[in-house]
Amino acid sequence: MSIEIATGIMVFIVGMIFGSFYNVVGYRLPNEMSIAFPSSHCPNCNHKLKFYELIPVFSYVFLLGKCKSCKKRISFLYPFFEIITGLLFLLSYMVFGINIKFFISITFISILIIISISDIRYYIIPDEVLIVGSLLIIIELIINSLISDINLISGVLIPILNGLGAFAILYLFKVFGDVVFQKESLGGGDIKLMFLIGLTLGFDMSIVTIFIASFIALPLSVVSLIKNDNNILPFGPYLSIAAVVIFLTNLNLNMILQFFIK
Repeated sequence: MSIEIATGIMVFIVGMIFGSFYNVVGYRLPNEMSIAFPSSHCPNCNHKLKFYELIPVFSYVFLLGKCKSCKKRISFLYPFFEIITGLLFLLSYMVFGINIKFFISITFISILIIISISDIRYYIIPDEVLIVGSLLIIIELIINSLISDINLISGVLIPILNGLGAFAILYLFKVFGDVVFQKESLGGGDIKLMFLIGLTLGFDMSIVTIFIASFIALPLSVVSLIKNDNNILPFGPYLSIAAVVIFLTNLNLNMILQFFIK
């Protein structure tokens, strides 16, 4: 087995382990619980999970998707996000190798995974996650500038301004939407999330992210409207999907313009 394949397998496994932890964070923070205490347990019967019940994906399969104690069904979101995190970590390794850009990628992906879990479950994007994630990205941008001999203004200050610009744009979208629909059209968490996206992707691609996310979310919003549901659609996961696709494919505005010109 080559070193590259072995490293890829390890990155995938580590990603799944982190994905398991992100499930915990995405569940506990919106419920104002400590992410460290108590130890992992069934939220229905408080059964304390044994080590063999904490193995990403395999424990879910082994337990047939049910709690060992109370037999209540475990949400499929748990193994889903474990696998997704593992795959995205692996893709980051395949695209960037092991370097500072890889760590920027997995940091960005990790924050998007956590806020997606929280937003899907509770329609909440925790401020703590966005603050910590943004600070980590800024630190990594500083490191990248220093080791790549990039001016800190272009390597760090400009990305921060891009984040603020993206934040402002989605805020204006919200103001316009609130006027048109006569109700809250976007949550504050979505607007704050745009700072992180603009910081990482740049201002122009953050705007593209909004349009791609809106395009993905449109069919589901129509279905929700037809079914007369509560019409609340968590937008964070769609912004996250669009942002990850753009980041890992290195899509840029020139590529998009050339596609439409042709």
